[in-house]
Amino acid sequence: MKKRYFPIAADAPPPLSVTVQRRVRFEEVDAIGYVWHGRYASYFEDARVALGARYGLGYMDFYRRGVIAPLKQLHVEYHRPLRFEDDFTIEARWHYSEAARLNYEFIIRDSTAAAVATGYSVQMMLDGDNDFLVVPPPFYQQFLRRWRAGELQ
Repeated sequence: MKKRYFPIAADAPPPLSVTVQRRVRFEEVDAIGYVWHGRYASYFEDARVALGARYGLGYMDFYRRGVIAPLKQLHVEYHRPLRFEDDFTIEARWHYSEAARLNYEFIIRDSTAAAVATGYSVQMMLDGDNDFLVVPPPFYQQFLRRWRAGELQ
């Protein structure tokens, strides 16, 4: 990756990551055979969901605990196109933050491992009344303690 979207503090644990493999489907391409630019957000979502599932903190896990985590920011940089039937990977990296937010970085690579697109998303934690949480809820603070202790690698 050319640049980091989230600085990593010297005392922070390394990001958690997962890589998802995919193949471009016909319904994802435009009239000229390239993946439509709006699909890249859903590719990021595929990896973000897999990462949440891997660590037991997906959307519904938050929801069941009375927390919702909508997107606050989404950024995509396009480097080269994907085409119908191309194989590719999506890597998601979950960056440590003690704030009530979720920072994800993404790298989509083609079958030669060349970067196709990079980007990030930020999700904020809200309570059941849609008010921003100032500090993470207790279940997430426990998750952060386990992450910092190296129990999640």
